Amino acid sequence: MERIYSKIQTDILLHIVYRVDEIKGRTNISPDNEFLQVASMKMNKGQTFKAHKHINFKKTTDIAQESWLVIRGSVKCILYDLDDTIIAEHILLPGDLSLTFRGGHNYYIMENDTIVYEYKTGPYFGIENDKVFLKNQ
Repeated sequence: MERIYSKIQTDILLHIVYRVDEIKGRTNISPDNEFLQVASMKMNKGQTFKAHKHINFKKTTDIAQESWLVIRGSVKCILYDLDDTIIAEHILLPGDLSLTFRGGHNYYIMENDTIVYEYKTGPYFGIENDKVFLKNQ
């Protein structure tokens, strides 16, 4: 797991890149204080959990957080710092995951028929209330 911190404010976690070959047992990928919570689980046949439902309580965040999970193909993941400069680039392969808590990102699809799942905190109030596009990128 690569945790990418801001070079501007070195205590701020911006992004995580997590590879499918890192999955062993259960790993909480997101820090507990982040709104977008992601875990990986490697399980065996017959394994189960206690049936449950989640408790209603108010959760708030001041920024949309986003994750991409590559299912098929490959994606170049370009990650940005708080000042919109590129801080890291990775090639994501099937099963690989990117998480963005803060900072910017861009994705360049490298193969035809690439499939990804995108997860994002909601609710969604339209593009004009969701994002600002980076200049010169």
